[in-house]
Amino acid sequence: MLKLTYTENSFHLEHLNESLSDWVSTRVILALRSATKLHIEPSTAAFLIATESPLIPDLEQLSQEHTLEICPCDASLAEVILKGTWLTSDIDSETGIFVTTLNQSTELLLQHLFKNQQQPSTALVN
Repeated sequence: MLKLTYTENSFHLEHLNESLSDWVSTRVILALRSATKLHIEPSTAAFLIATESPLIPDLEQLSQEHTLEICPCDASLAEVILKGTWLTSDIDSETGIFVTTLNQSTELLLQHLFKNQQQPSTALVN
């Protein structure tokens, strides 16, 4: 599972060895026990990756087999678009957590690309 965390001024992507349903269930239980509002909905999320990586062709190949899109932005950046689940405490907030499940090799490749980027992280959620 991939977990993308969006805060007011940062973005973080991580691969978790937990099933999506188990992770979401734990979050729901935590919200109930702590009396915290939790909004969950199907959504898409996007983030930018540098196109200079030699792993981009591998990602493009995997995108044909899975529910992710790669859209070129300019000569140096491409946008990766994922389908998944958005969780937030405020329905109108742009901060929250996006989770999705792809095959493990795709998730690990995306994590590797994210970690190796030297540019500031930029991300979008719809």
